Amino acid sequence: MAPLSPYRSLPADRRLALVTHDIAAHRQSREGYIQRIVSRGGGFRRETLRKWTPAQLAREIVRANLETPQDELGLLQTLYVELEPVIQVAFLESASVAHEGASIPDDLKPPYTDAETVKSAALALIKAHGDDGRRYLHTIALYNAEAWPGIGQVLADLS
Repeated sequence: MAPLSPYRSLPADRRLALVTHDIAAHRQSREGYIQRIVSRGGGFRRETLRKWTPAQLAREIVRANLETPQDELGLLQTLYVELEPVIQVAFLESASVAHEGASIPDDLKPPYTDAETVKSAALALIKAHGDDGRRYLHTIALYNAEAWPGIGQVLADLS
């Protein structure tokens, strides 16, 4: 069995909160989720789903695991940059990477630091944030490994 993605490894209540936020904040996300529910079948009508609150719609999305890999990436970015930036900020500071809040400036080109700094920052993050820090590291290893030299090896060594 394949390992869970960083998003799928989040507890259900955190996934539910992320999807609810996405639906409430982005009309196009709401319509995309509604389309997935309708196309899956099961008797849901588009008009009915459009009347549901973001929380109701999110519960059905998370229950049925209808989030796509693209959704997962966006939801994790929302988590680490907007909703819970403390983990990303801690990692960026520990790695001495320039940042504005939890955002890396667009003009900063990868790789952002060297492998030894990535390793020490990763270990410090896990020490400070435990499983949440480890999940963050798996996220950047999956979606942006080229920016963080050696991150895959650090995670392999920790397994």
